[in-house]
Amino acid sequence: MTEMADRLRDALAEPWRDLVATARRTAAEGLVVGTSGNVSVRVDDLVLVTPSGVPYDRLTPDDALAVRLDGRRVLGTLAPTSELPMHLAVYRTSAARAVVHTHAVHATAVSTLVPELPLVHYMTAALGGPVRVAPYETYGTDALAERMVEALEGRSGCLLRNHGAVTHGTTLDQAYDRMAQLEWMCRVWLTAASVPGHTPSLLSEDEIAAVGRKLAGYGQRPADEQPGG
Repeated sequence: MTEMADRLRDALAEPWRDLVATARRTAAEGLVVGTSGNVSVRVDDLVLVTPSGVPYDRLTPDDALAVRLDGRRVLGTLAPTSELPMHLAVYRTSAARAVVHTHAVHATAVSTLVPELPLVHYMTAALGGPVRVAPYETYGTDALAERMVEALEGRSGCLLRNHGAVTHGTTLDQAYDRMAQLEWMCRVWLTAASVPGHTPSLLSEDEIAAVGRKLAGYGQRPADEQPGG
């Protein structure tokens, strides 16, 4: 191991630790089975990404894996996830700093049924609007990455036909939470749609847009940003 690699590994130790924790969370909370998903985080012009085919509970600090935005590996000896083109495409076309990809059961099921997740819940607004389904392409290909980018336009999440789901955010926590929210909405729609003799009521795009405006001010803010502060 070179001295330069040692310094880079040390510099990336904390984001790698956070990435591994997020990847393990996807498995622990049932969003992936085995090594069927992948997670990445951008640190300046480098992307830390989970390796291909390695169970998350076996990853150690010595397994840290980083590539440049052109895909060239600069740290680590393990092969990166086969979905690396998809992750890099997100970073090249958005301000995302973290990406989560899973084969979550309900999201994958919905991807086989409709071209867009029906507007069954107002939290659709948290993903930027109606969640589109990208047309099917073989996993790990540039073609899949291109279809995904199209489906993500103006959105922070999409479904991949007969494959799974992708979400991104400004942090690993945000990207993960969006994935969990997307999976939950897919489960809600599938559950409601399965009731014989009933059709789920859906929201309009105007109603979703109104929620989007409201969510812009949701949560805690510093005291100097509070009204009258």
